[in-house]
Amino acid sequence: MFVDIITVFALVLVFEGVVYTLFPSQMKNFMGRMMDMPTSLLRNSGLVAAVAGVLLVWLIRG
Repeated sequence: MFVDIITVFALVLVFEGVVYTLFPSQMKNFMGRMMDMPTSLLRNSGLVAAVAGVLLVWLIRG
């Protein structure tokens, strides 16, 4: 279980690194737009993403 968590964390770092390497200008633009979004929208989007992730893990690892 611990190895799985570390592996997921490593893959998140890889994904983040690739996105920022390939699209730095677009990421800066996206972050600027996020600053203008209401906090409630960001919170709700994060909650939806977290629930979707838990459901995917549950379906895959069942």
